[in-house]
Amino acid sequence: MKQLHAAFHFLRHLLISKKRGHGVHSPFVYQFIKEVIDSKDQYYIFEDIESLRAKLLLTTQEINVTDLGAGSRTTSNNKRSIQSIAKNTLKPKKQAQLLFRVANYFQPKKSLELGTSFGLSSLYLSQFSSNNQLFTIEGCPNIAKVARLNFEKLNAQNINSIVGDFSQTLPGILQKFGSIDLIYFDGNHTEKATLEYFEMCYPYIHNNTVFIFDDIYWSRGMTKAWTKIKKDPRVTVTVDTYHLGFVFFRKEQPKEDFTVYH
Repeated sequence: MKQLHAAFHFLRHLLISKKRGHGVHSPFVYQFIKEVIDSKDQYYIFEDIESLRAKLLLTTQEINVTDLGAGSRTTSNNKRSIQSIAKNTLKPKKQAQLLFRVANYFQPKKSLELGTSFGLSSLYLSQFSSNNQLFTIEGCPNIAKVARLNFEKLNAQNINSIVGDFSQTLPGILQKFGSIDLIYFDGNHTEKATLEYFEMCYPYIHNNTVFIFDDIYWSRGMTKAWTKIKKDPRVTVTVDTYHLGFVFFRKEQPKEDFTVYH
């Protein structure tokens, strides 16, 4: 059923999405589309991170997995190969590199990621500069261990890896930050959890904070959560690229929702 739900919304997205900024009258969103979503720019770090992906996809070593989120769509076994986990959980190259372009465009100083996996998205979100700090939370200790090794391989000293349940670890991190520039929500893909994390993080936003929600059409529950977030009166602008949903709180912007091809 989840696959059918995702396929239906993908076809719908192809039909209604705006391409290359056509029909977008908001200067802020138009620039975001042209300079970020439609960008084909390549950066030196891309090759380094993708080299890590290639190695993970060849690693047959098995690890015990603690899943605190919505679970895997493919298996419920506690013991899985790194190869299998990488294949099923890592963001595809195109989407992962969009995360880098978003971070590079907005230049956040304080970022947060819910759901580290093997750390590739963490690297894409943080390695645009060394003058920023990323906290990333992972529920599974063994997966976080692999991620930390990947951070060491690229000497990514601005990433802080934390193991724990999101609901328990989030409050302390948010209080430490005080305010936050960018949050990437990529874990526990349920409606209830997604809305709970949104509410927990909201008090720490400022006018230019960016929220990024992953897999907004992964399930009916995720799509319901995304729809509720779009309708929230505190949200001014959303950009839906199908795989990712971007949320902005800019008070100078009229409330609008954009569906954009990527």
